[in-house]
Amino acid sequence: MNANNNSKGIVLIIIAMSLFAMQDSLIKFIFEKAALYEIFFGRYFVAALLLFCFIKYKNEKVSLKTYYPVLTFVRVVLHFLAFSAFFISLTYMPLATANALFFSCPFFVSIFAKFFLKEFIGIRRWSAIAFGFMGVYIVLNPNFENFEYRNLLPVLCAFCYAASMVTLRSFDKSVSSAILYLYSASAAAFGAILLASTTVDFSPIQSFKDGLLICSMAISGGFGVIFLMYAFRNAPAAVLAPFSYFGIITAFCFGWFIFGEFPIDTLFPGVFLIIFSGLTILWREQRQKNR
Repeated sequence: MNANNNSKGIVLIIIAMSLFAMQDSLIKFIFEKAALYEIFFGRYFVAALLLFCFIKYKNEKVSLKTYYPVLTFVRVVLHFLAFSAFFISLTYMPLATANALFFSCPFFVSIFAKFFLKEFIGIRRWSAIAFGFMGVYIVLNPNFENFEYRNLLPVLCAFCYAASMVTLRSFDKSVSSAILYLYSASAAAFGAILLASTTVDFSPIQSFKDGLLICSMAISGGFGVIFLMYAFRNAPAAVLAPFSYFGIITAFCFGWFIFGEFPIDTLFPGVFLIIFSGLTILWREQRQKNR
């Protein structure tokens, strides 16, 4: 990959992170007007449609058959649980705080890779993981007398998402990430509509405006996925990873301007430890691959 492709990938991932922040803002804005899984269904139904178009545009074969049915099912369930937890957390936490806690994902990926895939992790990566979780602790700012355990939902999201990411390493390399995400998005949309129609908080969309907001949220998230995939097809993860943390900045800006959230006192210095540790883990993994 040349420098031009790297620059293109960087621009694409910044756009993707901005779109995800916009999606999160819209979820936070409309959650009182629609059931959670109505929102969830809109998000993943649109994502599945856009991914299908993306795959066809790339002339990749779309097949409902998978040679890894159990692994695919486990990945879909983990993905569904992860973003159910994250979307719920957006309804009561500052956007930047939820996003910062989600970036504990690389720490869990390394731990899972160690114990389930038997990958070697040296003292530097273990130290980075420890510092990363220290950052998570600072951002959570726990007061154990009245600590709200629901504040751990973004961390639960990171845990489940990391587990789903580790399962990817067991799939054949010929199966594209777009196909795998299409499975996840389609199954998530199906599961969401079942839950939306059976839970007590089901409430049909009340107005055209609410429907438009849900569509805007779904389109933002769906195109965020497309831009993210294009980014990783143009540049390696080692180049793109530092710019993925742009998502925390955009979430902070959206939260500040739209909802008046300004969680400086809880974000810092914990967010710096999370970012520094995540980048250190990636750097050490890249060096190990190069060797």
